Amino acid sequence: MTTTGKQLFTTLTEDGKLTLEIEDVTFPEPTGNQVLVKMEAAPINPSDLAILTSAADFDNAEYSPGKVVADMPEPFLSGQKGRHGQRLPAGNEGAGTVVATGDSDMAKALMGQRVACVPGNAFSQYAIADAMMCLPLGDHDAETGASSFVNPMTALGFVETARMEGHDAIVHLAAASNLGQMLNKICLEDGLKLVNVVRKQEHVDLLKGLGAKWVVNSSDDDYMAQLRAAISETGAFLGFDPIGGGQNTDHVLKAMEQVAASQMEEYSRYGSNQDKKMYMYGRLDLSPTILTPSYGLQWCVQGWLLTPFLQKVGMETVVKMRTRVQQNLTTTFASHYKTKVNLEEMLTKEAITDYRQMKTGEKYLVTPWE
Repeated sequence: MTTTGKQLFTTLTEDGKLTLEIEDVTFPEPTGNQVLVKMEAAPINPSDLAILTSAADFDNAEYSPGKVVADMPEPFLSGQKGRHGQRLPAGNEGAGTVVATGDSDMAKALMGQRVACVPGNAFSQYAIADAMMCLPLGDHDAETGASSFVNPMTALGFVETARMEGHDAIVHLAAASNLGQMLNKICLEDGLKLVNVVRKQEHVDLLKGLGAKWVVNSSDDDYMAQLRAAISETGAFLGFDPIGGGQNTDHVLKAMEQVAASQMEEYSRYGSNQDKKMYMYGRLDLSPTILTPSYGLQWCVQGWLLTPFLQKVGMETVVKMRTRVQQNLTTTFASHYKTKVNLEEMLTKEAITDYRQMKTGEKYLVTPWE
């Protein structure tokens, strides 16, 4: 039996053209532990935009039904040299119904079930997924389960990382996002202290309404004073930054050092001996990351990615995390969307120029069959 359907592909050529297009393709029969999922919903996450839009000029792109061609500027063109000429699928996660399976018992057990999955080509009418990475949704619909992997597992991963590294407090930037709201709920449930950094008063009000104790507004004139006070009260010397560009991480490290230095009994030319670490897990801001010599020598900036983390912690921890997500899909791990688009609508100028801005609370949901 052959299965055909629409799928989105993204191609970047060495002459600087980024093409997004919808094509009809034939999907292979699943084998072994694979399942074939009829995709019903898939969120457009910031992590998807790295290959979907990157820094290409979509304001002046060429648009036609089911296709768009945009120019990719430097240094982003040469920086992605490894993908030049490759026709790549897109869409990290989504949800749908299993319509065919391989011959493993795990795969067969999912036949006919609605599942959340991480196939890597979720912007498609069908997708092949590994049964091990599928989460049965029970009575939940696809929209409820579409974002049940990347954000929930990332938020839980931050808490696990903090515990593994001996911390009981965290600083989180862009904290009013869907992921940030999940992290706030997890920390409240688990007794971790969380310093939420946002940039609008409405985001402060949102998080306070969800029970957050420490919320700092980076747009306020006394931002650094607020940040130092929150770090001093919580002892948060570990942070997570999805913004990447600019001086966001720099400001947090500086505040951490100022708090630590204020607690020193005598001056040291090398700064405090307090370990200070910031993990960057995204690039909402594509500009250069600016770090200044203002936090001594005991600090670290490091990348954080979900898949390597899951490989590191092992299957027992991953199963516990997935079970927690499954049990709290409509509460702790609930996601909200600004609008829904089908595959063709996803490639319109109006949609692309909107969702690529990655505004807080304005995530898009792709419904391939509507």
